[in-house]
Amino acid sequence: MNITTAAKLGYDLSPAPLQVLTFHAATRVGSLVFTSGQIPSLGDLAIKGKVGDDVDLATAQKAAEVCAVNCLRAALAVAEADEIERVAKLFGMVNVAPGFNDTSTVINGATDFLNSVFEGQPSHARSAVGMVLPGDWAVEVELVLALRQ
Repeated sequence: MNITTAAKLGYDLSPAPLQVLTFHAATRVGSLVFTSGQIPSLGDLAIKGKVGDDVDLATAQKAAEVCAVNCLRAALAVAEADEIERVAKLFGMVNVAPGFNDTSTVINGATDFLNSVFEGQPSHARSAVGMVLPGDWAVEVELVLALRQ
């Protein structure tokens, strides 16, 4: 994982707090890290609403990118940056308005960011689904990361 690339893109990848309510932001099992679903909230930024209605496509892609940043920050609560080799799986959820079906393009915001941070590594497997999300967050993303062995 290249923290310098993330910084050039404007993101500080300092570790997130591990404890969230009654669960953890991430958990480490063997050579894998699983993140909990992360929302597009970072600093003063909070992207809520239905994509295709309240939230346009470009803003939704930015929301997916911020979710990916938060996933990496969560992972850093249980692993060191130099241990994280690559993203194995991305699961992206989009809070869709009726009739919106371009969830894959929304989640490209997360994929493009992760491919930059993990440049030189194979891209990840991925799902991008539309649903109603709690708290009316526009996007939620979770990752499975592979650690160096």
